[in-house]
Amino acid sequence: MIFSFTFEGFHLLYAAIAVFMTVLTSLFTFEYLGHEPHKLRYWFFVALTMLAAVGVFLSDNFMTTFICFEVVSLASYPLVAHEETKEALRAGETYLATAIIGGMVALMGLSLLNNTVGTLDFNTLAAACAACADKNALALASGCLLFGFGAKAGMFPLHIWLPEAHPVAPAPASALLSGILTKVGVYGILATTVLVMTENETWGLWILILGTITMLLGAILALLSVNLKRTLACSSVSQIGFILVGVGMMALLGEENTLAIRGTLLHMVNHSLFKLVLFMAAGAVFMNTRTLDLNKLRGFGRGKPFLMFVYLAGAFGIIGIPGFSGYVSKTLLHESIVEYAHVTGSVFCTVIEWLFLLAGGMTVAYMTKLFVVLFIEKTSAKEKKTLRKRWISPLSRIAFGVPALLIPVLGCSTTLMDRAADLGQGFLGGAVTPDVSYFAIGNLKGAGISITLGAIIYFVFVRGFTMKKRPDGKMVYVNRTSAWLSLENSVYRPLLEKVLPAVLGWIATVFDRFPELFFKVCTETGAFVSRVCDRLRTGW
Repeated sequence: MIFSFTFEGFHLLYAAIAVFMTVLTSLFTFEYLGHEPHKLRYWFFVALTMLAAVGVFLSDNFMTTFICFEVVSLASYPLVAHEETKEALRAGETYLATAIIGGMVALMGLSLLNNTVGTLDFNTLAAACAACADKNALALASGCLLFGFGAKAGMFPLHIWLPEAHPVAPAPASALLSGILTKVGVYGILATTVLVMTENETWGLWILILGTITMLLGAILALLSVNLKRTLACSSVSQIGFILVGVGMMALLGEENTLAIRGTLLHMVNHSLFKLVLFMAAGAVFMNTRTLDLNKLRGFGRGKPFLMFVYLAGAFGIIGIPGFSGYVSKTLLHESIVEYAHVTGSVFCTVIEWLFLLAGGMTVAYMTKLFVVLFIEKTSAKEKKTLRKRWISPLSRIAFGVPALLIPVLGCSTTLMDRAADLGQGFLGGAVTPDVSYFAIGNLKGAGISITLGAIIYFVFVRGFTMKKRPDGKMVYVNRTSAWLSLENSVYRPLLEKVLPAVLGWIATVFDRFPELFFKVCTETGAFVSRVCDRLRTGW
């Protein structure tokens, strides 16, 4: 059967979150799009994207996952390119290219996996992979799946679409892209980890390394950004890195991975909630000012206590302030790293722990930067005249307020968080519910270290490096992003647009002049591929 769905535990939880986010962003969309054109097109593709995402989360075999995954990719492209500006079309082009290439590689992985173990059904796949003697073929298939699903998740080095898509997409769409579409990719990586590469330490190490790079790179890009939504988009890359660190720890810890499982699931849920709140708040700012430049947004939030509450709920949550839901998930992730370092005595894992805390500190710094811009710094008289007095409608207040209120409620009621984590252990595995003292001194210490590092980074790096004094004495934010940090512009586009066509053109010219050489190369290549496939089937 091609289409197979399940309505249990983790699957139902994330399907419900997808619907919840779509409903709330839709409430804000009525005001955000207002009298803009193409609203019907936007609503159609939002509905199609949501249905396909729900299909991914409820899928019970990899073929269902893949088909719905591809529908998500195609249906969400019009959301990215909705404004039809030059920037929006370029970002949509990048997004679609990443999605298509990732999908093709994922399909290769599924074909190899099915050929190796004879099933893609989640109910039988784990047992079939455990019994499979051809571990090399499983590793190759899993690598292809990681590439395909990692592209959608925003994992380094396939994260390039995220910082480009969010600033140009409508804010409600940005909330869905960050909160739901990235989790579609994470779902695929989770399924590969728990069903195909169960307790595989090499796999876990690779995921941990990629997750750590993603976590740090996203935070650095967010610190350097001078665009409100781009900062939040780079933050999404960083938070996906936190989640992938948890996935890596799931594989490394083996049967003792309950803390990692629960932390990974809860941080997925929390990140969806945080970005729902923060991107809609950013949308409200843009809707009133028609700009995302931090230098032109100064003081917009002054005298707006509701906006401050919404922003602080999302910011305190994503930072991991005790009493907010992000603290719970980050504590579990941190404790899983500490547990592995303690059991193995691994210096490498201790380094990962400190990088985890450093990334948390950078989160503090860039969220503080946005808070200071919106609520502390003063608006010039000229800019103040452009701001509307009624900055948001009552319906949008509901869309903002409900998820913002949930963040401290969940953070103060760890019992609710534990119940949500329980739902994931059927699919993700894990032993009995651990007894975690979330507010013990040891756990509070980790949050305290990140907050202290964040204060240092803010005053030394943000105020000292990303700002400069103008001749009139006013401090302004400066774009310090180096060209080499953009893999799209420095690597991928030159490779695909210049190097690859030139190489292929040269090869075509040679083969056109020497057709017998073309025939010989094809023959030898076919023989080589055949030998490789034979080796994969029989083991190296």
